[in-house]
Amino acid sequence: MPAFLRSKTAQYLLAAVFIVFSLLVLNLRTLIPPDEGRYAEMAREMLLSGDWVTTRLNGIKYFEKPPLHTWMSAVSFALFGIGDWQARLWNGVCGIFGVLMVAYTGRRVFGGRAGLYAALVLGSMLFWAAASQFNSLDLPVAATMALALCALLIAQQDDADMAKRRRWMLVCWAAMALSLLAKGLIGIVLPGGVLFIYALVSGDRGIWRRLHPVTGLLVFLLLALPWFLLVAARNPEQPQFFFIHEHWDRFFLKTHHRDGPWYYFLLLLLPATMPWLATLPASLAAARKRVEGRLQPARLLLVWTIFILVFFSYSSSKLPGYMLPVFPAMALLAGVYLDRASRNAALSAPALLVIVGVTGVVCMRFFPIINLPLLGGAFGAAILCGVAASIAEWRGQRTAMVVLAALGGWMLTQLSMTAYETHGRQQAGRDAALAIRAELKYDTPVYSVGTYEQSMTFYMGHTVIPVAYSGELDFGLQQESWRGVASMDEFYARWLLSAGRGVPQYAIVREDLYGVLRLRGLPMIERARGNGIVVVTSPLKY
Repeated sequence: MPAFLRSKTAQYLLAAVFIVFSLLVLNLRTLIPPDEGRYAEMAREMLLSGDWVTTRLNGIKYFEKPPLHTWMSAVSFALFGIGDWQARLWNGVCGIFGVLMVAYTGRRVFGGRAGLYAALVLGSMLFWAAASQFNSLDLPVAATMALALCALLIAQQDDADMAKRRRWMLVCWAAMALSLLAKGLIGIVLPGGVLFIYALVSGDRGIWRRLHPVTGLLVFLLLALPWFLLVAARNPEQPQFFFIHEHWDRFFLKTHHRDGPWYYFLLLLLPATMPWLATLPASLAAARKRVEGRLQPARLLLVWTIFILVFFSYSSSKLPGYMLPVFPAMALLAGVYLDRASRNAALSAPALLVIVGVTGVVCMRFFPIINLPLLGGAFGAAILCGVAASIAEWRGQRTAMVVLAALGGWMLTQLSMTAYETHGRQQAGRDAALAIRAELKYDTPVYSVGTYEQSMTFYMGHTVIPVAYSGELDFGLQQESWRGVASMDEFYARWLLSAGRGVPQYAIVREDLYGVLRLRGLPMIERARGNGIVVVTSPLKY
């Protein structure tokens, strides 16, 4: 078996198995609010409206993010129908692509087994494996930035001829354009900052002449500029909100209430890089060494990792997904390190799997909202794979060890996420949404009183009228105030008028406000309950 694992046939088979199972697990869980429900609903509305320029959430203008994720999810819905796995497909494809690109780049740049090991490390890192199955914008921007990084490494190799360098640098510029369309200005700010610092610390000033800036910038603008021009022409308010409020204010101010201490991301690295945490310090330290040649790929990866972590650590807005772009660089360095590491150093990954698995089994009783059999399976898989990987390493079978440790990390992540499904379904309000979905027509009013449940609109297949609520819909409601109801008194009047006429209407009411509505004597019938909400309808005759 170990000899077989080193063959190309085995590596292609391993890639095929990884791809198949990564796609199969996309449909195991409900879309968790807020992110998963939000971006699925935006894509559903885009597909049904046919407007691929003005992005909307709940029918209201929503310009917090660029449109690439919404475009790709809408395409997924068009091809395969509207559903959970279709909403996650773009993230799943991006996660798979990132792993395969790291494998290819590692082999081309570092040779040997480094590419294979790097791909196994990235695919099994807890945050990367989880984000590949979670419908949000962070993994796609990490994947497009990984493409930019990998293309740059391949293009700048010392033995690259002019045609190869130009081809891969154009890929790099195109990838940065996609990153801009995926998440915003970080798609160009982060790679630009990395290049500037790398040129300083490496002494490779000539790299600026090898970037093909003229043709590269042309490719970048052809891909990225059209949407920004179109959306600004149709919505003159978009540029100020997008570039100032969503970039400058988010980075420097605490208005988004997502601040954290400077060591926020350093602490997150502990669970995020499982089970490869113990290999990372040594792999990062080894990257400081200068090697022969003009390009210093390990140093570039080190600069990429440190700069992005420092950049987001300084930012006033911090969320776990922001750190995802560092993982492809870390995985490449870990792949190089594992290819040369001593036995004792390599054993750290399977040992950590066993420790986590045993600790998890001991602490399982503290997870009452989790499916305990599945969670037990997750910890059991970590223990079994960790033990098997340790045995393989002691027998001198490094590749088998990395494969088994990666399998353990991947299964630990996927089974743990699936164990959350029972609570996740309730959190999303899926059953409450499905209880009334068949009764809703296109023009049926559905009010959302004091709340906006991100996943319920998707599962109902119907937008809602926000009542006495703005939240993240605030900017859009300022532009289109008629899409909401500003006060409870106005809602009472509307509800009573429609009830008196016998017009079907529904409301999703925050649980604490439900008692207030009853005290006001509003005619309503309770239909369903969810996570902190009550779904009501008015009697047909009142």
